[in-house]
Amino acid sequence: MHRATTETDIRASLDLDGAGRAEVATGIGFLDHMLAALARHALFDLDVQARGDLHIDFHHTTEDVGIVLGQCLRRALGEKRGVRRYGHALVPMDEALAECAVDLSGRPFLAWSVPFARDKVGGMDTDLFEEFFRAFAFNAGITLHLALKAGSNAHHVAEACFKAAARALRAACEPDPRAAGAIPSTKGVLEG
Repeated sequence: MHRATTETDIRASLDLDGAGRAEVATGIGFLDHMLAALARHALFDLDVQARGDLHIDFHHTTEDVGIVLGQCLRRALGEKRGVRRYGHALVPMDEALAECAVDLSGRPFLAWSVPFARDKVGGMDTDLFEEFFRAFAFNAGITLHLALKAGSNAHHVAEACFKAAARALRAACEPDPRAAGAIPSTKGVLEG
C-alpha cells in the first residue's frame, strides 16, 4: 500500500503468514520499536517506510502509519474466509499488564482504556498511541479493545499494549482448521 499527502508519504506491506520480520523506518525511533514488536509477536512480516512532517510533530506520521497498516490488514484478510475472527491476549511487561481483544468484524471501533503516567516516552507523545490504534482499527475495519490492567512505566505500558495487540491479531487472523474456508459469521459476510 502507498499513501501520499502533503504531510506524509508512506509505503507499507504486510504478510500475515510471515515469520515476524520487520523493516521499519518512520523517522520516529520509538514507533519503529513498537512496530517491530508488533510484527515479531504477531508473526507478521512488515515493511514500513515513512516520511513525514516531523519538524512539526509526530502526530501526522503516527496516525498515517496506522491508516496504511490498517488498509494493509484489510486487504490481506480479504473476505476473511477460514480465519478464527476473534483474538484475545493478556501480556505482561515487567510491572505493566495490557489486555487486548480483537474482532475482525468489519465494524471499526476502538475502545481505549490506557492511562499513561507521563506525557512522553522516547520523545513521542503518549496520546499518539491511541491515535495510532484508532487509525489502524478504523482502516482495518476491526473492533479493537485495549486496556491497561497495571503499570506505571510509560515504555512498558506502550510495549505491553503493542505486544497484546500483536498476540490478539495473530490469534484472530490465524486459519481455523474447523472452519473449512467458511466466513465466520451467521450473516455470511464480515463487513460494516
